Amino acid sequence: MNDTPLILGFETSCDETAVAVVRGGTVLSNVAATQVDEHARFGGVVPEVAARAHVEAIRSLAHRALRDAGVHPMDLDAVAATKGPGLAGALMVGFSYGKALAWALDVPFIGVDHMEGHLFAPRFENPDYEPPAVVLLASGGHSEIVHLRGWGDYEVLGATIDDAAGEAFDKLARFLGLGYPGGPAIDRESEGGDPTVVAFPRALPDRPIDLSFSGLKTAVTTYVRFHHGAGDLPPMADLTAAIQEAIVDALVTKTMNAVTAVRAPAVAGGGGVLANRRLRQRLADECAAAGVALYLPSPALCTDNGAMIAAAAVFRLARGEVASLDAEIDSSMRLGA
Repeated sequence: MNDTPLILGFETSCDETAVAVVRGGTVLSNVAATQVDEHARFGGVVPEVAARAHVEAIRSLAHRALRDAGVHPMDLDAVAATKGPGLAGALMVGFSYGKALAWALDVPFIGVDHMEGHLFAPRFENPDYEPPAVVLLASGGHSEIVHLRGWGDYEVLGATIDDAAGEAFDKLARFLGLGYPGGPAIDRESEGGDPTVVAFPRALPDRPIDLSFSGLKTAVTTYVRFHHGAGDLPPMADLTAAIQEAIVDALVTKTMNAVTAVRAPAVAGGGGVLANRRLRQRLADECAAAGVALYLPSPALCTDNGAMIAAAAVFRLARGEVASLDAEIDSSMRLGA
């Protein structure tokens, strides 16, 4: 088997149609079509709209990824696509297209766990990133803290018991009239704000690694309605800074609790929420204070992308873990299960 296989990776688990070409540990191309405008008027992702947008975009993106990489389809060693978790209709588009292309090219097809892709994403820019590590995975649909004991050997140490961090950002931004997606909107709005103006709660103090954000949503909406009515609502920059700090503080505190629990020498991260500037800074500060290494992908590789799917596929292909062409998606797939 080629030590540096050339793999075309598709990611269509939610609202980004993403395609990449990866050779071993090097990204040759990484392209995506966003659906933000299609979903913004609804204040969140509509599954049917997402699936249709994937159908419309995937073929041209595949051609673009190959062209940008300077690769002919016949040069590919394998094709990979996200198997799950995610929106069923969205997953089916990339998974079906990937299987069909693999069949046409007579190359192996690999179905990839979306969350495992996020685990691999930091490797492109951090060659020293190796297990063991604690990995914070935070996005619109997932918030979990994983013990990376070895590649392919994962234990979920803690997770949200209700809303994901990205979901909390989206819902609170919509409530405040800041638009969609909520994470970038709150990040922008909070610049220069004072996070100490409002002390929003941090949930589950008696569960050191689990997360919860539904109580924060209730606290924010109650606070805003009361103080808006009283005419003493703080400036939006201060309010959003306090919201962001509550979410970031929970993610960082629970991650560092996990580091202590398993004595991990390193922290890594993945998922769209890891593009948040305040979260990245807090993780850098806490890891430096604790004397542990920190490996974060660049913001472009935090969000859903085809490169991370191809990276995980490189590992799975080396182990001979190839999917049959009658394989199916698993929209509720769980990491390490």
